[in-house]
Amino acid sequence: MTKMARTLTVLMGAWLLSWVLVAPVYAQRLKDLTTLLGVRTNQLVGYGLVVGLDGTGDQTTQTPFTVQTLQNMLNSLGIQLPPGVSARTLQLRNVAAVMVTATLPPFARQGQPLDVTVGSLGNARSLRGGSLLLTPLKGADGKVYANAQGNLLVAGAGAAAAGTSVAINVLNSGRIPGGATVEREVPTPVGAGEFVYLQANQQDFTTVSRITQAVNTVFGEGTATSVDARQVRVRAPLDSTARIDFLAKLENLVVTPGEQGPKVIINARTGSVVMTQMVRVSECAVAHGNLSVAISTQPVISQPGAFSPGQTVTAEQAQVEIKESKGELVLIRASADLNDIIKALNAVGATPLDLLAILQAMKAAGALKAELEII
Repeated sequence: MTKMARTLTVLMGAWLLSWVLVAPVYAQRLKDLTTLLGVRTNQLVGYGLVVGLDGTGDQTTQTPFTVQTLQNMLNSLGIQLPPGVSARTLQLRNVAAVMVTATLPPFARQGQPLDVTVGSLGNARSLRGGSLLLTPLKGADGKVYANAQGNLLVAGAGAAAAGTSVAINVLNSGRIPGGATVEREVPTPVGAGEFVYLQANQQDFTTVSRITQAVNTVFGEGTATSVDARQVRVRAPLDSTARIDFLAKLENLVVTPGEQGPKVIINARTGSVVMTQMVRVSECAVAHGNLSVAISTQPVISQPGAFSPGQTVTAEQAQVEIKESKGELVLIRASADLNDIIKALNAVGATPLDLLAILQAMKAAGALKAELEII
């Protein structure tokens, strides 16, 4: 083998070794890594009535605001209810008070349809088959930006009889696709003056530095300037058409983001635990035991004596039993492999809800080398 061939073999082997040992980092477009300052959504909210329900609306004796809203609406339509009508005398089983929410996207124009979400505000059992009456949707400034109305789409079903009920999914909320119409526009200037600002989705100095270098490489030195760990200032053309073309090219630039630090995400409501690949643990010992409480109730019947005026009395006798399972001490060795960490935690015999307490204890002891975030 010649000297040139041996050199190429060594270089090829070194390249393959580095490809195996280094974790792959994938490049992404700027439009996936950043957002443009000023281009944002706005939340809208409104209060309205849903009618046409099949006896599953609000119980007006417990939700008097439903009757008050209906009276105000009828008065605005020129209909006067007889004097003395109140929540106790007016029983409306086919009407429900609801809250309506929608998201106003950037660059929304008058007449553009919006999807809305409708949720029961009172004690309605179901909104299935109902229709939302005209409801103004307001922004944080109190101004009306859209009007909503239409038939609800409820992704569920339910039935009840003789005190027994069965429900599939949630019946007291639904959506109206395209149920709102934009009435007021929100100005969305694409940058102020000669600059536009890119905001990284995650705070990272490495990502911001690479974005700045990529923009300057393509559009020329001095076009982009790093402001902080999240923001990049970019010089853009003043002409609106040229600026749009410039931003179209800018958002399609491909940049390799910096690696994110190790993180463990815990959802305390569902018990879900998600770990990133870079999570590390130091050697530690974990013991976990389960405590269960069982309560049983048995009826006790007391009969009166013969020919006595007493009555039969029925009472309940409760028994409480507490069981604590034995928790074995499990050694979790130091590891940099996520699979090893998962196997070690499974060896403890803990459920996903138990892992919440174990991971928090490991973090407090300094054995878990990751950021712990509870959502």
